[in-house]
Formats: sequence, structure tokens, C-alpha cells
Amino acid sequence: MDATTTPNPVERAIAALGSATALAKRLEVSSAAVGQWKTGERRVPAERCPEIERATAGVVRCEELRPDVAWDVLRLQTGQAIAQPAAAGA
Repeated sequence: MDATTTPNPVERAIAALGSATALAKRLEVSSAAVGQWKTGERRVPAERCPEIERATAGVVRCEELRPDVAWDVLRLQTGQAIAQPAAAGA
């Protein structure tokens, strides 16, 4: 990855947990599955997104992993607060 490339959310989750293997173990999935998510060969299953968000302590959000899912509606239905990104310098 060069300096102009922004890591995708799966790459950031991998970095947050230290390795693709660590993420796979945490989610109890194969390393191959994580590799497919990372390359975009397969989308992260929607049901895995909250697990990744929790595992990364919110560094990677469900909305980043699967922008096609109405997470705001699901969060309201489950009573989860929708965290807003911190303001710069706050």
C-alpha cells in the first residue's frame, strides 16, 4: 500500500487487532474469509459487522463495512446510541 492509499475498513480492523489471523480468531471465521473481505472478493456479512465494531472498540464502524445496510435504523431499534465522530481538536 502506498502513501496515497487509504486502508479499507477491513484493513483497519486487521491493524487494530494486530493481524488477519487475530481478526479471524476473534470472529471464529477462517483466515481465508478475512482475506476475501480484505480484497473485496466477498463483502463482510452484515451479521459480522457489529462483532468487528466491538472487537475494534469502534475504530471500524458497521457503516464503513457495509454502507448498504441501514445501521441507523437498526441501532435505534436496539437502543444503541449512534456515536458521532469526535470533532477535530476536541
